[in-house]
Amino acid sequence: MAKNLIGIIGGSGLYAMEGLEIKEEKAVETPYGRPSDAVMLGTLEGKDVAFLPRHGRGHFIPPHAINFRANIYALKSLGVERIISVSAVGSMKENIHPGDIVIVDQFIDRTKVRHQTFFEDGIVAHVSFADPVCPAMFERLSRSASNVGAKVHKGGTYVCIEGPMFSSRAESNVYRSWNVDVIGMTNYQEAKLAREAEICYATVALSTDYDCWHQGEEAVDAMRVVEVMNRNVATAKKIIRDVLPQFTAERNCPCATSLANAIVTDRAKISAETKRRLKPIMGRYVE
Repeated sequence: MAKNLIGIIGGSGLYAMEGLEIKEEKAVETPYGRPSDAVMLGTLEGKDVAFLPRHGRGHFIPPHAINFRANIYALKSLGVERIISVSAVGSMKENIHPGDIVIVDQFIDRTKVRHQTFFEDGIVAHVSFADPVCPAMFERLSRSASNVGAKVHKGGTYVCIEGPMFSSRAESNVYRSWNVDVIGMTNYQEAKLAREAEICYATVALSTDYDCWHQGEEAVDAMRVVEVMNRNVATAKKIIRDVLPQFTAERNCPCATSLANAIVTDRAKISAETKRRLKPIMGRYVE
């Protein structure tokens, strides 16, 4: 297993990275099934990276059907220690315009049918998720967004809905009453599973629309989202290329040891099969 890889999870419109020198495409098998696509291993801006398009190349996996556990497990097993997640979102605030960038720091989950933990079937762990985004990555991505000239909002709450359908107006207005900043369909489970896997995680949210709450705008539709998304993706790529050189091998954030005191199951009760299945996730704590 390689070390210090930086994972990049591409969302809608981000299926490849210019300048990424691909050395290998790795089809990873996991205990949870296959990831969204082969993981592209290579170098970008002098850093070893692992790129994974969450919807698959060609965008054929809907948000509720993404195998989030397989995606994070595959990246962890390849040696990924940080993940930059890029995601299209709707704006829930007047001052976050389509085309703006939000570096998210909080999440609310409104999904219904998704797997979102590695710790079940004979093992229990309670991992802290009070601050779901890596603080070091948050600061660096915020700085890089400013460096490349993006209109960036530092901090914001992402409400994650089931999808693939957009919200009703009533739902959109309820979420606005919660003071959320953006709405999306994918990032909550990624953040949660990454924390369980002791991977630093941060989201670059690309605002494409005003959902359907904004009376002065037409209701959101997929074609309008894609149109703005294509412009946003170019900015996201600039942010990624600017931030990569800032990462060093050393990690001093809480993410790196999030499992240290989280596993509560008696070690004698953990089966050999569970230990085998979760070795890449918890191997340094449970032999």
